[in-house]
Amino acid sequence: MENQMIRQRLQALREAMRVEEIDYYMIPTADFHNSEYVNDYFKVREYFCGFTGSSGTLVVWQEGAGLWTDGRYFIQAERELEGTGVELFRMQEEGVPTIREFLKKNMQEGQTLGFDGRVIPAVSGKEYEKELGDKKLQFVYEKDLAQGLWQDRPAFPAGKVTVLDEALAGRSFEEKRREVMEKVEKEGAESLLLTKLDDLMWLFNIRGCDVECNPVAISYGYLTKEETVLFIQKKALEESVCSYLDSKGIRVEEYDDIIPYLKELPEGGKILVDNRHCSYCLYKILAGRQTLVEKKNPTELLKAIKNPVELANMEKIFLKDSVALTRFIYWLKQNIGKQEITEVSAADRLEELRREIPEFLDLSFPTIAGYKANAAMMHYEATPEDRAVLAPEGMLLVDSGGQYLGGTTDVTRTIVLGPVSDEIKMHYTAVAAGMLQMTYARWLYGCTGRNLDILARQPVWNMGLDYKCGTGHGVGYILNVHEGPQGLRWRYTGGDETVLEAGMNVTNEPGVYIEGSHGIRIENVMVAENDVKNEYGQFMHFKTLTWVPIDMEAIDEKYLTETQRALLYGYQREVYARVSPFLNEEEREWLRRETKEDCTILLKREVIMQESL
Repeated sequence: MENQMIRQRLQALREAMRVEEIDYYMIPTADFHNSEYVNDYFKVREYFCGFTGSSGTLVVWQEGAGLWTDGRYFIQAERELEGTGVELFRMQEEGVPTIREFLKKNMQEGQTLGFDGRVIPAVSGKEYEKELGDKKLQFVYEKDLAQGLWQDRPAFPAGKVTVLDEALAGRSFEEKRREVMEKVEKEGAESLLLTKLDDLMWLFNIRGCDVECNPVAISYGYLTKEETVLFIQKKALEESVCSYLDSKGIRVEEYDDIIPYLKELPEGGKILVDNRHCSYCLYKILAGRQTLVEKKNPTELLKAIKNPVELANMEKIFLKDSVALTRFIYWLKQNIGKQEITEVSAADRLEELRREIPEFLDLSFPTIAGYKANAAMMHYEATPEDRAVLAPEGMLLVDSGGQYLGGTTDVTRTIVLGPVSDEIKMHYTAVAAGMLQMTYARWLYGCTGRNLDILARQPVWNMGLDYKCGTGHGVGYILNVHEGPQGLRWRYTGGDETVLEAGMNVTNEPGVYIEGSHGIRIENVMVAENDVKNEYGQFMHFKTLTWVPIDMEAIDEKYLTETQRALLYGYQREVYARVSPFLNEEEREWLRRETKEDCTILLKREVIMQESL
């Protein structure tokens, strides 16, 4: 029934394309700010093809349709697209064309490519212009064809905006603005158009609720040496927020006034624009009137390096979050097989434990709780209508996190519920070994995440396996759970790579995903710190924020080196020391057994650590 509905929607879209004389129509997963996660209003791609993942682009033409997505979603997309008539294009797989390659091969000279230019980043629009230019194609970028077809489309978001107290933010708006504009001027620009939502929240020390689990408000910012203008829906601002903005000298304009405002700017100005986040539509408006300094937003790097107040708050919050997850694991192991527990009710129980934390605000993303084969889908999400019932066998993967006044968490544990195969133990042990090797890494300043990724991936690669994603990403501070520019990944994708700076946090989440069988991921969050400095340079290491036990029932120590074994027991011992004071007697005794806190291997841990590092 659902697949038939998708076919009907695609047919209606093709009819609208015929009327508008559009031959190919492109629908990405994005809002007007190129956000990773979007409000329901912007889920146009999902409406027309049924794929619910957070990343993917749909291309529709009269004879067919295709969805391009990455390896995190291959299994999920294959299931959700079945029967819709939409072909899956597995990005970065051998022999699979990119969207631009596909269009270049299939579009005829003089045909028209259409898309809503507000949801296509300028960098992509420019690439399409360049690579398809010899086809003499027409680009129609002011047509949101969904507007007339999606009859019950959700309302445009306008959630309540709040002010983040400077005691939590660690720095005032004035301090941040001063540093941002200094970097803008160094780039040779006179002004900055800021369109990235989490950067705007960071700069203005405000938070919103326009995207599920992401505390951002739909907005734009325009800054010059003399003034600051915030384009935001005024109906979302309470009097206290208006007073705060006014006290900071911030002029507030309606969100929809950004286009006429930019059109009325005096010609010839030098404006810094980040083409990765500025829409193609806004870029085209500015390109004919302004001198564009096309650089990265300076806010992105400044935001990524957490200040001392943020770091101190994060350490406290991550410990509280770790206690909640540890209590959840104990509850799950004690009750499995004694009462009905599903993927959904397990996730609900974990959320209940997080809500007991006084600083809790919201989840940082919808909890991924995947049992057995469901865990092989990296971004699987169970529903009350479609969920597995857990049994005392196999494993449950739980990827979850919370938004707190004091930090944003992201943690994954794969939990043994009963007997598992020797193969699963081998895979789990390799994942744990890789995660621990990254945890205790040391490196010289100047390394990027690409230099370090092999530490986590090596045990998995040694088995001839891989996981089709990076090893880690940055995490926001009371902001988006995925934050750049730092990351851990092996593949070079072009462009500048970001050096790991002291104060940057990053997830550490290797995994193994076997379709139809099981999925394993173990994820912690760490912060880069300066280590010793000597004649060779500044050495660095990671400080761990997440203290949740690794499930020893899935560890087969014959697959560990002595060094890896020492790292494992050292981490487990630290978990017990930090978490046990917050548990009741039964939970504490379980954790003591789980972490093998009294194991004699700990006596030689420091020696082995020194040998390995």
